Amino acid sequence: MPHPRRAFLATAGLGLLASGVATVSAAEWTDEEKKNVELVRDFCASWATRDLKQILRRLAGDCIYRMTETVPAVTGHAGVTEKLGSWMTSSDLGIEFKILDTFAAGPMVINRRIDSFKSTKQPLTWEGIGVFFCKDGKIKEWSDYTTKVVRGPQ
Repeated sequence: MPHPRRAFLATAGLGLLASGVATVSAAEWTDEEKKNVELVRDFCASWATRDLKQILRRLAGDCIYRMTETVPAVTGHAGVTEKLGSWMTSSDLGIEFKILDTFAAGPMVINRRIDSFKSTKQPLTWEGIGVFFCKDGKIKEWSDYTTKVVRGPQ
């Protein structure tokens, strides 16, 4: 027989849900947040072009980028190019950033993604959280936090 307190709590919780009292909804994004989310979505989509010019145009010239939580940050387009440029050529079969979830608050956009670097030689799938600070229509800071990496054919 279930514990009486647990049964009560479960029944009360179901009752609240049925009545609509316990519903949760997020606030609508502001216009600024919508623009920032669009900027980050466009940035993630630009990776499919494998063209650094398309990718870099969404980053501030003095941006700060941190590839993972264990790697020191790089600064500016030159630092980003040095850190990521080789992925353009090694991903000869394509690159895809698939956004699973997005959260926005003011200048901050956080997304959960699966990034696929498709290659005949070194395929890699990265899953994690991207944190973006947007300012003046550009990504000023970008940090990625890894939850899973798979190397090799998928």
